[in-house]
Amino acid sequence: MSGVNLAESRIKANSTFAFELRKLNVMSEKTINRRNFSKAVGAAAGASAFGFQFVPGHVWGANSRIQLAGIGSGGKGKADIGGSAGVGMQIAALVDVVDANKLALPEGKDAKRMRSRLASMAHARKTYPDAKFYSDYREMFHDMGDKIDAVTVSTPDHHHFHASVMAMKSGKHVYCQKPLTHGIWEARTLTRLAKETGVKTQMGNQAHANSHMRRVVELLRAGIIGKVSEVHAWTNRPIWPQGFSEAPAAETPPPGIDWEQWIGPAPWVDYSSKIAPFAWRGWWNYGTGALGDMACHIMDLPYWGLGLTSPVSVKAKQEGGSELSAPINSTIVYDFANEGVKLHWYDGQKGASFDRENWRLNKGEFNRPGEDVLEGVDYREFGSVIVGEKGKLFFNRFKDTWFVKPGAALAEINEWPAESVPRAKGDNNYAEWLEAIEGKVERGQSDFAYAGPFTETILLGGVAQQNPGEKLMWDAENLSFKGREDLSSVVRREYRKGWEIEV
Repeated sequence: MSGVNLAESRIKANSTFAFELRKLNVMSEKTINRRNFSKAVGAAAGASAFGFQFVPGHVWGANSRIQLAGIGSGGKGKADIGGSAGVGMQIAALVDVVDANKLALPEGKDAKRMRSRLASMAHARKTYPDAKFYSDYREMFHDMGDKIDAVTVSTPDHHHFHASVMAMKSGKHVYCQKPLTHGIWEARTLTRLAKETGVKTQMGNQAHANSHMRRVVELLRAGIIGKVSEVHAWTNRPIWPQGFSEAPAAETPPPGIDWEQWIGPAPWVDYSSKIAPFAWRGWWNYGTGALGDMACHIMDLPYWGLGLTSPVSVKAKQEGGSELSAPINSTIVYDFANEGVKLHWYDGQKGASFDRENWRLNKGEFNRPGEDVLEGVDYREFGSVIVGEKGKLFFNRFKDTWFVKPGAALAEINEWPAESVPRAKGDNNYAEWLEAIEGKVERGQSDFAYAGPFTETILLGGVAQQNPGEKLMWDAENLSFKGREDLSSVVRREYRKGWEIEV
């Protein structure tokens, strides 16, 4: 069944963009002083030292390339910048808190680990030597606001919102890595801003562009396994340190790392090589744990194919976890009562432990559904099972070999449903984003209109992880947990002084 190929369809539309430019209160006094922004901003700043406007002046035509700024150049940043360049965009600027040309690392095993992680940042500088480099995306927007058309945002989670807001409010198209935001209110706000500004957006859950996923979405909508009541989705992550209760000892940031900028809008913690450049995912202040890292990939099919909206409740059980860190493993139940579906999420490894001396996780056994769900299917690292009244659909986002058990459940299908979801050019999410920018398609299928509510739903599970054992009732309309006013600061957190932002 997965081998059925239907002709591609395209949604074509002309795009018009209406941008309302507003003041952004996101410039820190330190940054303004060191860059002498007061002279450049002039009267536009008005009475506030932190207020200024961006006026996009670069107008691209039919024969010009989209000018891109890559915010975050290491790790996924390398892939996002390279993917955007690969479909024809011009890399005009690079932004990273690590200046690879100035980086000086100390000796020792931690430095060795860091070098392997930081190599991709140096690669970006060498690959795009003509791109102007910045350590602060606020400075980049100020200097190059009239010279760029689009940005990729490939930073740690806690910077996604600020960088994306600044881009959209200055008329720039945005490709942002998953999870779309660090917080629930942020996801709701980016959804609104994308609609208001009209810019073309995309979230970096790459498999969303795969034709085999889009085909299975169509088949689920057509009811090939009947009414669905359960979903089971899992990952082997975290593969980074997670589950600790105390911060590591403070270290002196090596030359070339702008730690003040790395912390950005989040609560302060002293620099440690055990936090950046990779282990930040396990910190609630900066990351969203295994759930935030992988659910945007693995829960994508059921959320999309079943037309899920917001759950009415969410509950987590887990091992490890603290006010500082996400748990070592967890099992979360989302109750989508309006759609009649319960979604079970599993992450981590049972019996694993956090080794503080070496700052790593000791392995355990994969936390996955039971044999009553898996029926001998060995999707070890990640996968999903969708349970319908006629059978179960087994899916792995990297493979087009999805299947249904029992196979007889498909026997009554006389005619396969027609293709209804537009296919991405070359199954490439960067190409789909570019075609949306150019007006060749109406929208990317994982734009913020989809990715915002999806991320909002996923992050509810993070709040449940911070309140294990409690069944939290969600009021989507009012963006609050019923009877839990104390959680309002988790739904929408305050930003560090100097990083307040008007939306």
